[in-house]
Amino acid sequence: MRRRPRKLAPEEADLWRRVTETADPLHPRRDAPQTPAPKSDPPKPDPPQTAAPPTAPIPPFRIGARAAPAAPGHDIADPIAEALGREGVAMDRKAHARMTRGKLAPEARIDLHGRTLDEAHRALTGFVLRAQSEGKRLVLVITGKGRSAPDDDPIPRRPGVLRHHVPVWLRAAPLAGLVLQVAPAHRRHGGGGAYYVYLRRPR
Repeated sequence: MRRRPRKLAPEEADLWRRVTETADPLHPRRDAPQTPAPKSDPPKPDPPQTAAPPTAPIPPFRIGARAAPAAPGHDIADPIAEALGREGVAMDRKAHARMTRGKLAPEARIDLHGRTLDEAHRALTGFVLRAQSEGKRLVLVITGKGRSAPDDDPIPRRPGVLRHHVPVWLRAAPLAGLVLQVAPAHRRHGGGGAYYVYLRRPR
């Protein structure tokens, strides 16, 4: 036999009403008023983006067309003759003209072939110091032209390491104050593989 539901007492009904007012229903009624969502701040606009610089267009290429010529190889310094020529003439011009034409005979010579940079630097320094102290004016320094090598090394290198270092050594201490002129030798004295070194008079 089904029992009849018991009616709530007034105080029970009041308590139930307060409970239902504070509780959130699991399944809200469709006709119940919806609580508006809290307003959020409007989204901030994205910062303006800097346009990328335009890139150069790629030239058209057709199969069978001739490719562009390859860039020249590494060139890390001016030719030695040009660099020495820009220094001007510090010695007597007539003597300089005779020297560069091979008309002056060197009073002493040193051959740096087959030496390391350190060995060649020490030998050149001692040779020039002795020659100047002995009153010699024109000496010949033989370096050789160096071997040519394929220019595919990631580090640029020029053939003839000694040929490129000797003028630098002659213009640095302790030889700079003793040397008056440096010039490539005439072909009868070695050409591009040797240097004339004209020394100052001893003080």
